[in-house]
Amino acid sequence: MRFLSETSSDGVREQLFTLGGIPGVLWTPDGGEAASRPLVFLGHGGGRHKKAPEVLTLAHRLVTECGFAAVCVDVPAHGDRPEVEEYDRLATENQARVEAGEELAPLIAAFQARVARQTVPEWRAVLDAVQRLDHVGAGPVGYWGVSLGCGLGVPFVAAERRVRAAVLGLGGASASADAAARITVPVQFLVQWEDERVPREQSLALFDALASEERTLHANPGRHGEVPPFELDGALGFFSRHLGRRCGRPLNLRRGSAVSPSGEPHSRVP
Repeated sequence: MRFLSETSSDGVREQLFTLGGIPGVLWTPDGGEAASRPLVFLGHGGGRHKKAPEVLTLAHRLVTECGFAAVCVDVPAHGDRPEVEEYDRLATENQARVEAGEELAPLIAAFQARVARQTVPEWRAVLDAVQRLDHVGAGPVGYWGVSLGCGLGVPFVAAERRVRAAVLGLGGASASADAAARITVPVQFLVQWEDERVPREQSLALFDALASEERTLHANPGRHGEVPPFELDGALGFFSRHLGRRCGRPLNLRRGSAVSPSGEPHSRVP
């Protein structure tokens, strides 16, 4: 793991890093001493990146309200990662097939299943590296990801025994049902009732495929990108219950200023 830059603001320490060509960002309490703390791995959505606004908001709240660490990396062909010729070709082919009358959801599911074969081992390697850091440690792990973050997160959670709880959603069962059947940790699952990208019956089928004894369905009216902001409150409460640390009012964390120990600029985000 190579750190590129570090900033500190409003009690949150943000470190940009690369690991084997994977660009990522780690958020921890500013000035936090060596400690084993809960960590939430964040999976961004399709066409987004590791510092998308919704990812930043959740990461900062996990740090300031819970004292957790949070990490997110760019999915292949997203953010600071190079384009992938194969993925570009598949996206073009899928667009043509949709225009010819095929359903979108199965094409999305098949594409996500292919990408997951690369991201699951990558994410496990990132988790290994982050938990070796003194200011994170080998504490309990949670996962949050919707849309693409769900399609890639289901096989990740199924494969990674360190994950104790997961918030998933806006995904379907077309390519994830087998992996979902291997998930036994508590899950909070989000569904948008008028989702135009993932048919409602596919989302409900994925929820039903989970083997978790504790699983909760949060269904809200609206389209794919209209998840209510209050669902972030629900995610914090969920992780608070299952990762062993109470979340509440913002913690009294030390404020700081931007630093860049390596002298390198911040990573570019589109």
